Amino acid sequence: MTNIHPTAIVSPKARLCENLTVGPYAIIHDDVEIGNNCSIGPHAVIYDGARIGNNVRIYQGASISHVPQDLKFDGGPTEFIIGDNTTIHEYVTLHRGTHETGKSVIGKNCLFMAYTHIAHDCRVGDNCIIANGVQVGGHAVIEDWVTIGGMTPVHQFCKIGQHSMIGGGFRVVQDIPPFILAGNEPLTYSGLNIIGLRRRGFSNEDINILKLAYTYIYNSGLNFSKGKEKVQQELGYHPLVQKILEFMSKSKRGIINK
Repeated sequence: MTNIHPTAIVSPKARLCENLTVGPYAIIHDDVEIGNNCSIGPHAVIYDGARIGNNVRIYQGASISHVPQDLKFDGGPTEFIIGDNTTIHEYVTLHRGTHETGKSVIGKNCLFMAYTHIAHDCRVGDNCIIANGVQVGGHAVIEDWVTIGGMTPVHQFCKIGQHSMIGGGFRVVQDIPPFILAGNEPLTYSGLNIIGLRRRGFSNEDINILKLAYTYIYNSGLNFSKGKEKVQQELGYHPLVQKILEFMSKSKRGIINK
């Protein structure tokens, strides 16, 4: 059953599915799609280009699919796509893509805590937790199962690898490889994300191989290039190690140091 508060402004052109709840003074624009069993909190604004999946909760004052903060953007249709079962807390701001990519995307089963910002053309994977006040610059890529601590800025075009965890209050200005912990200022490698990997069912064998790979890269006394070569020669057969090497080979902003 759909329940729209009488003070809400909902465009008749918006494409709304079943069991939608819209709170007081919320605004839903024309070119919007919202899936089943969603809730839109008081004073939230859902702008043109929003594509919202099923079972999504959006809390008070959130701004979804607003125009990019990019001086090159001259208007026109682009999108912000939100996956199923994602929760967006109060005063989160999510900006749609520019014409360079056409969309910003966040995945399924994500949690965005209060006051977070995801800029234009970003890609956020599934099962991510983005804590209070995190600010993500344009074109950033955050892979699956990433956790970012509160008040952390992520520089535009940075990439954060899957299953990594970044401590709160640190600046991300280079790429964060997968499966690791990152902390300190400037941001550095702080070991493998062992607790997170175990919670998600990684075997002891997988964890030990990942630990050895990062030992070669960060703690062997070899320079970065030689460490990667050693990883490729000795551990390159392993599919998780291949993910590390592939991530590093595509890095354009450089990888964080130890």
